[in-house]
Amino acid sequence: MYTLGISCYYHDSSAAVLKDGKVIAAVEEERFSRKKFDDDFPKQAINWCLKESGISPKNLDSVAFYDKPLLKFERLLDNYIAVAPRGLYSFLDVIPKWIHKRLWVKDEISKHLKDFNGEIIFPEHHMSHAAHAFFTSPFDEAAILTVDGVGEWTTASFGTAHDTTIKLTNDIRWPHSVGLFYSAFTYFLGFKVNEGEYKLMGLSAYGKPKYYDLIMENLVDVKNDGSIHLNMKYFSFTYDKVMTNQKFSDLFGILPRKEDSKAEQIHYDIAASAQLVLEDILLKMVNHVHKKTGMTNLCFGGGVALNGVANYRILKDGPFENIHIPPSPGDGGSAVGCAQYLYYCHDKNKRMIEDNVERIKNNIFVGPSHSNDEIKSFLDINKIDYKLLETNSLLQTTAKLIVEGNVVGWYQGKMEWGPRALGNRSIIADPRNAKMKDILNEKIKHRESFRPFAPCILEECASEYFDVDVSSPYMLLVAPVKKPEKIPAVTHVDGTARLQTVSKDINLLFYNLITEFYKITGVPVLINTSMNVRGEPIVDTPEQAYNMIVKTDMDYIVMGDYIIKK
Repeated sequence: MYTLGISCYYHDSSAAVLKDGKVIAAVEEERFSRKKFDDDFPKQAINWCLKESGISPKNLDSVAFYDKPLLKFERLLDNYIAVAPRGLYSFLDVIPKWIHKRLWVKDEISKHLKDFNGEIIFPEHHMSHAAHAFFTSPFDEAAILTVDGVGEWTTASFGTAHDTTIKLTNDIRWPHSVGLFYSAFTYFLGFKVNEGEYKLMGLSAYGKPKYYDLIMENLVDVKNDGSIHLNMKYFSFTYDKVMTNQKFSDLFGILPRKEDSKAEQIHYDIAASAQLVLEDILLKMVNHVHKKTGMTNLCFGGGVALNGVANYRILKDGPFENIHIPPSPGDGGSAVGCAQYLYYCHDKNKRMIEDNVERIKNNIFVGPSHSNDEIKSFLDINKIDYKLLETNSLLQTTAKLIVEGNVVGWYQGKMEWGPRALGNRSIIADPRNAKMKDILNEKIKHRESFRPFAPCILEECASEYFDVDVSSPYMLLVAPVKKPEKIPAVTHVDGTARLQTVSKDINLLFYNLITEFYKITGVPVLINTSMNVRGEPIVDTPEQAYNMIVKTDMDYIVMGDYIIKK
C-alpha cells in the first residue's frame, strides 16, 4: 500500500511516500529548486519520491495534504474583518494567492498526479504534527504536545496517542501563539521569520535575561497550565507584514535591528529574555500535559520543537520519563506526518514498532543518493582530479586531514530528512581547534560570527563529554559541555552545544570516521555542519557538492570513495 504525503504553501514544502506505513522516500522541495525554504507546490519532490519508490501515480492508494486549506482561509478572512481597516495591504497581498492557487490544492494534486484515482484527505495541521511526533517514536502510547506559529486556528495542542489512535483534546488559538511570540522577537532582532528562529536561540547565549519581567508584565499573560494570552497592542502580525509595531519598539527603547547590522548587548539581552520566557511557558505546558494525561512518555512536535535549548530544559526539568521529538518537527516534516495519519489513524492499519536502529534509519536516511559511478562520471566529464581509495584507507586519510587542520566536505549515501545534516551531507572539522568556529563561519559558511557549530560524537561517549543520559540522533538537544577545554570549537559562549550522537548501527561509515579521528586524537568528537553556504539549501547532486570546494575555502571533499583536493 503506497501513501503520498504533501506539505506546502507556507514554508519548507516537502513530499514523502510511505509503503505499508514505512517511509521509503522523503525530501524537501528546496533541495531540487535550490530556493531555501521553498514554499511552492513540491512537484520535483513528489516526482523524485515516486521515482525512488519505483511507482507511478496510479500505484498510489491515497494522498494526504498536511492541513485544511479552507479552515486556514476562514481564519484569514475572519482576521482581516476583525482588524479592518488596518491590514488592507496585507489583505491585497495574501488573499489573491489563496483565491488563485492555495484553495485549490485538491485540483493541483489531481493535475500533477495523472492517473491517480485514490482518496485525498486533509488532516488538521496539528494532527499532522502529532502523527509525525508519535509514529516516529518507539512508544505504543504517549502524551502529545504540538507547538508552532499557527495551523488553521490552533497554535498549540495536547492530547494522547495509543496504538493507531491520536486524540487532541485541548488547544490554544490564533492569535495567541507561543511560536509567533518567538517569531516576533526573531523579526525584532533582525532575522527572517520562519527562517531565523534558530539564530535567535544562538544569539540568546550571549545575553542575560534582563527583560524577562518586562516581557511577562507587558507582552504575554502566562497561566499555570502554560496557556498564553498575547497583548496584541504590541504585535502587528494580524494586520501587517511585520511582526511588531512602534509600541513594541518603545517598550525596549530601540528600533527593530536591521538584518546584517551589528548586534549590540541589548539585542543579546532581549534574545536571552525571550528564550527564557519560551522555556518557562513550555515547561508549564509540559507539567500540565503530564498532570492531565498521566503518561510517562511525551511526543513533542511543531516548529517550536526545533528549539534545542528548550528541549533540554523539558528533558531535564520536566516530569516525563521519556521524550521523543521527530527529526523534522516543523511543517516540512508534516509531509510524513499527514501520510502516517492517513495510513494509521484514517485507514486503521496495524502499527508495528520497529527496533530503534531500523526506526531511526527510516526516520533520517530517506533522501536522494548518488552512486560512486555517478560521482566518477561527473568528475571525469569535468576533468576534475581525484583519488579513489578503498574504505579503510579513505577513512584513515580523511581523519588525518582533519587532524592536520583541514576542513573537509563529507558527501555519502542517502540525504538526510529534515533541516540537519547528520553525517551524509556534512562539512566536518577538528573541534579541538578554538579558531575553527571562526574559520568555518567566515570562510566556508559565510554566516554570522555568533552562530555556534554542532559536535557529533560516538554515542557511547556522549555522557563523558556532555550532560546527557539519552541519545540525540537528530541533533535536537542543546546540552552543557563537560569538557569544553577539549572541544572549544563546538562549545558555545554559554558552555553548551547542540550535539548529535552517532551510532555504529545507524551510520556505520560516519561512526568509523569519528572512530579514526578518536584513535589519533583521543577525542571522539567532530564538528558537523550542513554542506551549504548561507542562503542556500543543503547540497543534493555531486555537482552542487563539488561547487562547495570551488566557492568556499573548504580544503577537501570526500564524495563516495573519491577524495578531491581544492
